[in-house]
Amino acid sequence: MNSELEARLAAYIAEQMSEAQDVAVEGLTRISGGASRETYRFRLTWTDPGGAAKMRRLILRRDPPASLIDTERRIEFEAYRAFRGTGVPVPEMLWLEEESEALDHPFFIAEEIAGFEAGPGQLFTEPYIGTLKTLGQRKWTILGEIAKADPQALGLTEVMPAVAPQDCWRRELDYWEGVLDSDEAAPLPIIRAAIRWLRAHPPRPAQKISVVHGDYRTGNFLYDDKGGIHGILDWEMAHLGDPLEDLGWSFNPVWSFGAGMAGGLLPREEAVAVWEKASGLKADPDDLHWWELFNCVKGQAIWVSSARAFLDGGNREPIMVYASWALENTQDRAALQVMGRL
Repeated sequence: MNSELEARLAAYIAEQMSEAQDVAVEGLTRISGGASRETYRFRLTWTDPGGAAKMRRLILRRDPPASLIDTERRIEFEAYRAFRGTGVPVPEMLWLEEESEALDHPFFIAEEIAGFEAGPGQLFTEPYIGTLKTLGQRKWTILGEIAKADPQALGLTEVMPAVAPQDCWRRELDYWEGVLDSDEAAPLPIIRAAIRWLRAHPPRPAQKISVVHGDYRTGNFLYDDKGGIHGILDWEMAHLGDPLEDLGWSFNPVWSFGAGMAGGLLPREEAVAVWEKASGLKADPDDLHWWELFNCVKGQAIWVSSARAFLDGGNREPIMVYASWALENTQDRAALQVMGRL
C-alpha cells in the first residue's frame, strides 16, 4: 500500500516541480494519531536543473474517510501559511490539493520540523521535567501572540467566516450542541446541564475578534529539552472568534494530565498573566469561566463524534473509539470540576 501511495505522491509532486528531475518519495510512514487527518512523514528526493541531488523531509496530511471532527483543509493550510515568519512558529506549507483524484482524498504537503518531541507523555520524564515552567511561559506567550494578531492583516478574513463580537459564544455553542444532538449514543446529563447554564449566563462580547487556533493544548506543539517550542501544530479547527476560547481550551482539566497545573505546566493564574502580557488583552474571570465550561462541552462533542464515526463504520481506526472510551468520563468530571460540583 505504501509503495503505491509513494508512487502516486511522487507523481503529484513532480507535476508541481516541473523543472525537477528524478522526483521520488521514500520512507513514507504513517504517524500514529491523526484522527482528523491521516499524517505521514516522508523523504522527497530530486535533481535540480543544475544537476545537484536534493533531499527534503516532508509531511503529508490527508483527509481520512471519516474524521473525528469535520474541518476545512484550506482554512488549516492558510492558517499555517499566515503565521509563517511571525512570532508563532509553524512549518512551511508547500502544496494544497482540494480534489481527490491524486491520492483518493484531499491533502496538503508541508515541511517536517524534525528533531523535537510532541507527545505530552515525555514532558514528565528527564530531561524535560525540569523545563516545564519555561515551556509553559513559552506556550502561553505564543497563544498571546495568536490572540494579538490581526486576522485581516494576515489575510485570514478571506477564508474564515466572519463573526460579530456579540455572536462568538452563541455560534460556537450552537455548533457543538448540534454535534452532540446528532452524534450522541447515550444521554449526557452533565454536559446538557452545562449547556443550560451556559445559555443562561452568556459572556460579554469578545474584546476583539482574533484567530482562534481551536485546539491549543499541550500535545499540539513541538518542544525541546530546553523549554523551547518550535512548531504549533493541528490548526484544523482554526476560526475567527473570541480569543478567550483558546485560553479556556488550554485550561481544560483533561489537558492537565493529572499534574494539577494548567496544561500540566504552570499554575493557572501564572498562565493567565503570561497570556495577558503577550496579548495585551484581559481575561475577565467570569468570561473566562464561561469559555472554560464551554470547552468541556466542545471536548465532549469531539469524543462523542469520534465514537459515532467508528460506530457507523465510516472510520474504523482504533483511535476513533479510543478517544471516546478514554475521555468521555474524564470530560464529564472536568465539567463538574469547572462548575464547582466535583
